[in-house]
Amino acid sequence: MSGVQIGFAGLAVLLLLLAIRVPIGIALIGVSFSGIWALVGWNVAWGSIGIIPYQFSANWVLSSIPMFLLLGFVSYHAQLTKGLFDAARVWLARLPGGLAISAVIGSSGFAAVCGSSVACSAAMGRIAVPEMLKSKYHPELATGTVAVAGTIGALIPPSILMILYGVIARQSVPQLFIAGFAIGILSAIAYILVIVIRVKLNPALAPSVSTSIGRAEKWRALGDTWPILLVMLGIFAGIFGGVFTATEAGGLGASMACVVGLAKRTLNWQRFRLAAVETLITTSALIIIGVGASLFARFLALSGVGSVISDAVLGVSDSNLVIVLLIVLVYLVLGCFLEPLGALLLTMPIVLPIIESGGHNMIWFGVLLVKLLEIGMITPPVGMNIFVIKGVVGNTVSLTSIFRGVLWFLVADVILVLLMVFFPEITLFPLRFLSGG
Repeated sequence: MSGVQIGFAGLAVLLLLLAIRVPIGIALIGVSFSGIWALVGWNVAWGSIGIIPYQFSANWVLSSIPMFLLLGFVSYHAQLTKGLFDAARVWLARLPGGLAISAVIGSSGFAAVCGSSVACSAAMGRIAVPEMLKSKYHPELATGTVAVAGTIGALIPPSILMILYGVIARQSVPQLFIAGFAIGILSAIAYILVIVIRVKLNPALAPSVSTSIGRAEKWRALGDTWPILLVMLGIFAGIFGGVFTATEAGGLGASMACVVGLAKRTLNWQRFRLAAVETLITTSALIIIGVGASLFARFLALSGVGSVISDAVLGVSDSNLVIVLLIVLVYLVLGCFLEPLGALLLTMPIVLPIIESGGHNMIWFGVLLVKLLEIGMITPPVGMNIFVIKGVVGNTVSLTSIFRGVLWFLVADVILVLLMVFFPEITLFPLRFLSGG
């Protein structure tokens, strides 16, 4: 067999392994090792196993991942984010779909200390969904809102997906954070508009709240948001002001979350230990998948498959716009079957050369890619956020109802993606503004 044939055979085996639910990290490492062995021999394959994992995991930027994960888990277990939803609920309850809007705002705030859409959906699902169902909100609107609002967790910094993209594509993580923040806010605005439009068209979806809330209670609820706002301010001011790196920001944020949790008496040793264990487990899984993806990239390079696929895609059209739209379509389809991290690391060796050869801005593409991957979190049949919300509500709401609940939001997401493709400045404007350009 030729190198290209071995490469395509490896791809086919990898897809088969993923289809039968072999963990993606193990599948990537196994296929890559076997493929390199078949291409250049046993010694080179073992050499790759010894060198590439170190090259990937020794990257300093990756050290920010456990720090941001610890920040998110501590904030969740210390209940530092609950005040965001409560404050939004008190101030916005009288608006059409006010509780649903509050869930979007609360998710956006939690995203600023989390970096994971699954964690964001789980946290806000436990807080917001029961409140909406108690207020007679339609189950589809209540669950669909929280499921889709969770996707903001990977857009507003800190974002684990953006950190990994920055490492692989050799792009500035702070710049990705700035651009991602803009798209995260636009996504939140789009979801709020969908809620308002839907409730205006069908008021029965979200009955108005008649409870009178005094001004003193409103300001007291707003005052309860100080813990998470303090942590957010420390992170954003440090990263965007160039005071410290992403890793230092994660460490500072995690430390601040611990101090605030202790001050509020909501963080004890058991909760901190649980947050630390969850951080270690998640970080280990991410590193294993990242190592597998690095080995897979080496396998594709040695086989020549990456170049063949890149040339084939570039040969489809002379228009860069058509090629980008084709890539968008591919990721929307992949999102139906792969979780975001796997799709990101699996496709980077193939997609990055295509984007670079087209002369596209790599920061813009990184944010677009994360947005596309997060859409996959709410599309059937593997929409992880949907299953997270299903786990929260149990048998109260069917899985089909939750999927139906996100359909309107999916339309808004697709429109936003098209705007990002046709008008890249929507993504890059914050960077131009901050740089004075």
